[in-house]
Amino acid sequence: MKGKFWMVFALGISISIVTLPLSAHHGNAAYDTGKKVTVKGTVTDWLWSNPHCVLRLDVTDDNGQIEHWVVETENPSSMVNVGWTKQSIKPGDQISVTALPVKNGRSVGRIIEVVLPNGQKLAGPHLVSGGALDVPATQENAPKQ
Repeated sequence: MKGKFWMVFALGISISIVTLPLSAHHGNAAYDTGKKVTVKGTVTDWLWSNPHCVLRLDVTDDNGQIEHWVVETENPSSMVNVGWTKQSIKPGDQISVTALPVKNGRSVGRIIEVVLPNGQKLAGPHLVSGGALDVPATQENAPKQ
């Protein structure tokens, strides 16, 4: 009996050692959570897939140069729960994106909110649920019923 306990204990520790680094993937360490950036641009791609939906857009900077932005959000099932669909965004759409920028200054971020061409606002699920970023849901970013 004592041998089985130690075998199960060792198995539990082994599984934890292997799986704990995987949960670190879902942190916000790469993002500057003290800043927000808002960019307006043209959607070039909207990837609706696991593990994260990814939006690519071309933004014209103050010097007239095109910047290629990549912003990510949650997985499709989380997105559906707060009003997003695969058809919410299409290549060619002119949209505004507010995001947490990455700390290294590249044109990459995590979606806080998207304003669609019709003026509809879609919030990132992590904001609506009060999740990873610990930002409480407000009337403005709550899912549409």
